[in-house]
Amino acid sequence: MIREYNLKLSDLEESPELDVAFDGADEVDSKLVLIKGGGGCLTQEKIVASAAKNLIIIADFTKNSKRLGQNWTKGVPIEVIPMSHIIVKKKIEKLFGGVAELRMAKAKAGPVVTDNGNFIIDWKFELSPNDLDWNHINTSIKMIAGVVETGLFIGMTNKVYFGNKDGTISVLQ
Repeated sequence: MIREYNLKLSDLEESPELDVAFDGADEVDSKLVLIKGGGGCLTQEKIVASAAKNLIIIADFTKNSKRLGQNWTKGVPIEVIPMSHIIVKKKIEKLFGGVAELRMAKAKAGPVVTDNGNFIIDWKFELSPNDLDWNHINTSIKMIAGVVETGLFIGMTNKVYFGNKDGTISVLQ
């Protein structure tokens, strides 16, 4: 289709600034904080999102939550250097509680390996009746040696379109 409509096919080296990027999310809270990376490509998705002036999310109604963790119970994906996964797991659990688990592959033996050759830890955090400071949590996790990136997308999204069960669309901005 790109060739058929004479559109330019490029990459981020040639086009490091994007006007708009469209993507999905695993969960979106009322403050437009996202959890992404359930499919395992969080670092590359975050790089593309960071290059875009506008990040538009399209998701179904099950991804819409007042607070993170209400609907998405698989945790926050965290991409880690393979040799660091046990250290990172222990530090996250000590700092923030919950359980951090190495994501295991379903169709092969061993852990899931990202496009970057790394592992993913899923941090299942404890739900709180109050909003958590996701910015602080994100920064703290990223400062742990061996962490490549988190699946927390904070302050990156302009608008979210939710497809509702009845066929209508809700917009959060």
